[in-house]
Amino acid sequence: METISESLVKTVIQKRPVISHKGNFGRVTLIGGDAHYGGAIIMATESCVLAGAGLTTVITASPNHAPLHTRRPEAMVVDWQDFAAVEQAIETADVILAGPGLGETETARKLLNFLLQKRRPEQWLILDGSALTLLAETSVTKLAEKLRYPETVVLTPHQMEWQRLSKIPIKEQSQENNQKAQSIIGGTIVVKSHRTEIYAHHQMYQNPLGNPGMATGGTGDTLAGLIAAFLGQFPKNSTTIAAAVYLHSKIGDALYQSDYVVLPTKLSSQLPKWMKHYEEQN
Repeated sequence: METISESLVKTVIQKRPVISHKGNFGRVTLIGGDAHYGGAIIMATESCVLAGAGLTTVITASPNHAPLHTRRPEAMVVDWQDFAAVEQAIETADVILAGPGLGETETARKLLNFLLQKRRPEQWLILDGSALTLLAETSVTKLAEKLRYPETVVLTPHQMEWQRLSKIPIKEQSQENNQKAQSIIGGTIVVKSHRTEIYAHHQMYQNPLGNPGMATGGTGDTLAGLIAAFLGQFPKNSTTIAAAVYLHSKIGDALYQSDYVVLPTKLSSQLPKWMKHYEEQN
């Protein structure tokens, strides 16, 4: 297993071309946030925008529209009850993130199934939060079939969600067992923990960073949005995913030097500065 290093992050975050437009940096669509969990999709959106996604569209419940536009007006919003608009937002995306605050209602199930049926193989899909809970109802051997194009899917479970998905008890989540489950599922698995591990096809990474101050609601949503933004503008591979995981914890560790709790929104606010720092080293 390879330890993620700062040098890897420098290879991923590149200078932007002088002649650029927003379409060069990814069209990202996020799906989540029911009436009770709007904060999750807003935090995912915030990190996605601040990490440089060119165009960000959010499919969410209508009560979240005004708060989302107030907090992050750079993002566009679609009512998740309007399936014609939902389909268009999915169709035009390069990268899709589903799950933060999605919930487990019938609407959530319909949205997830609709997404899995409509997604094209070249569109990268990140599944987080509630989407993982819904997927866990499917057996491990049938997950690849459910995902349809697992080679372009990223699953971001914490250890309990991974237990539900993989059926591997937390105490048995060894590198060998996790890699075996990944080979059956076929996607890239980001197992979030004190030292997050990434399992991809014939490749494994471990994140050396992270701290207890990051153990607060919204940290995972922020990471999911960051991964989506990175896949939207940098090469779509496990190295880019590893760079996003490292940067997330790097900023968290820096904030933990002075903050008892690392607020996810404060972490997101630091993304442009830190990405500029790495850009200037190229």
